Amino acid sequence: MPKDFMWGGAVAAHQVEGAWQAGGKGVSIADVMRAGAKGVARVVDDAPIDGKIYPNHWGIDFYHTYKEDIKLFAEMGFKCFRTSIAWTRIFPNGDEALPNEEGLKYYDDLFATCKQYGIEPIVTLSHFELPLHLVKEYGGFRSRKVVDAFVKFSQVCFERYHDIVKYWMTFNEINNQAMWSDPHPMLQNSGLLLADDENAEETMFQAAHLEFVASAKAVQLAHIIDPTLKVGSMIAMTPIYPLSAKPKDVMMAERAMRYRYYFGDVQALGEYPAWVDKYWARKGYHVDITDADRAALKAGAVDYVGFSYYNSLTVEYKEDNPLYDYNEATSVVPNPYVPRSDWGWQIDPVGLRYGMNWMASRWHKPLFIVENGYGAYDKVEDGKVHDDYRIDYLRDHVAEMEKAVVEDGIELWGYTPWSGIDIISASTGEMKKRYGLIYVDQDDEGKGSGKRIKKDSFNWYKQVIASNGEDL
Repeated sequence: MPKDFMWGGAVAAHQVEGAWQAGGKGVSIADVMRAGAKGVARVVDDAPIDGKIYPNHWGIDFYHTYKEDIKLFAEMGFKCFRTSIAWTRIFPNGDEALPNEEGLKYYDDLFATCKQYGIEPIVTLSHFELPLHLVKEYGGFRSRKVVDAFVKFSQVCFERYHDIVKYWMTFNEINNQAMWSDPHPMLQNSGLLLADDENAEETMFQAAHLEFVASAKAVQLAHIIDPTLKVGSMIAMTPIYPLSAKPKDVMMAERAMRYRYYFGDVQALGEYPAWVDKYWARKGYHVDITDADRAALKAGAVDYVGFSYYNSLTVEYKEDNPLYDYNEATSVVPNPYVPRSDWGWQIDPVGLRYGMNWMASRWHKPLFIVENGYGAYDKVEDGKVHDDYRIDYLRDHVAEMEKAVVEDGIELWGYTPWSGIDIISASTGEMKKRYGLIYVDQDDEGKGSGKRIKKDSFNWYKQVIASNGEDL
């Protein structure tokens, strides 16, 4: 890989920090989501209830262990570390007049620890942890008041950390809302708790628009505060294939891709694609977009595209859907040509290269792989974790990533697999769905010693970084 390529790892604040009421922190949406399981959705409460399990309350106690954990990351050779800033540590309710100094100081120390080891912080501003107050008081990103609150939060972060944090992203996996039939992405992304009579898709389009505006305004602010800052979007890249070469299957896949990734069009190109207005008109949707909004989107296009990649999807044309409308809950079918993980995700390394080429040719921006990993059940045997399955997954994906750079000429800034260390799963709240290269002795109820154990994948990734990707 290029000599300045950034190898590292990624986490999110709400999945690792714990200490959910420490240092003046407020309550986020993650703090009212109970533990779920494979096939069992996470229940969302109005407020934490005594006796119920909220795994994000304890995370892996990174709030207190970050110095030891970052030292382990440095031992692996990390050049960068992606994490997020918990909005409720800075503004406990999300819209206070003044920020919480104790929360700001925590991230001063965290980022300084990264720099001590020569690790570049890569920071996401909003990673599935919207302040609960903004959900209850304003309905999340239904309201332009939440746009203003996010822009203020962003400004405080840029002004405080711009000397030490040069790479930022605004909203994590913003396009997960394309799964609007699933209430959890809607809550995690935009703070939407839908009423029974509310049109989920129309509400998603409106909330996503206001997030686009918030993101664009943050990008403009960052460039004013420090022109050296690079601010990216963050897209969940899940390529969507046609089940067959039948023309209608191919057209269905094309329609699915444009629907799931119009988010990237708006953030990277600064404007909506033409089909969106036609789609809204056909559906009878009204989305409040002003001329000032459109100007902000154009002026606040992102500097790069950060993205996650875990798996691909497949669709098939169905006769009862002659207009090729995409609904992730009903349109997706199994791909018979790829294996699946324990959680049913299609394992498709080539899809990473395909997705990188698709995005580069469409958005003409540098790329950054900020999530890629394998969730699996890990076992400790004689004090060790032999996770060859994770090594195989990562090796195959890194190989395809390198082809995209070396053979296809794609500009890629870095690779931060999910995750450097075991964390709480955002989708299920489980601990046993492990992604880390470092094992954490903790169960789904937060019980355990918390001891960190280097998995076999730790040493494998260490040699990958040391050889700059030559030795896989």
